[in-house]
Amino acid sequence: MTEASDIRTIVVGVDGSEASVEALRQAQSLAKPLAATLVALASWDVPPVYDGYIAMGIDDFDVRAGEILQETVEKAFGAETPANVESRLVQGHPRHTLIEASRDADLMVVGRRGHGGFGGMLIGSVSSALVAHAHCPVLVVHSPEPKKPEPKKAKAN
Repeated sequence: MTEASDIRTIVVGVDGSEASVEALRQAQSLAKPLAATLVALASWDVPPVYDGYIAMGIDDFDVRAGEILQETVEKAFGAETPANVESRLVQGHPRHTLIEASRDADLMVVGRRGHGGFGGMLIGSVSSALVAHAHCPVLVVHSPEPKKPEPKKAKAN
């Protein structure tokens, strides 16, 4: 990549968190002027189970992940998804699926903290893995700060 115009595909990791909603918005602000395709990518996997145990209620992970993907895209863009945005749902651990997707991406965008890990960490494990192992540049986006209420003014008599 030698120029910004070489950016044709931007992949965004989506997990339903506010950080991934903001990542989609920020990625679109870059994709639109570059006429790039934005791929909202969510992943799902069946949790590991112990031999001899049958886990109850562990089906339909793909269905729920697809719903989360759709809900996140709607939160980011409203009811009308922009024409350059496509949604993609893949099976696998987010770290592995996003690193693999980075092979065909010109830019990867993720939220600083998703739904996993510990609240005090500055960067999530998936974000860290992408920064270290992605095959393209990675942009890590912070969630917007919650708005603080305005201080109440004293009434003058």
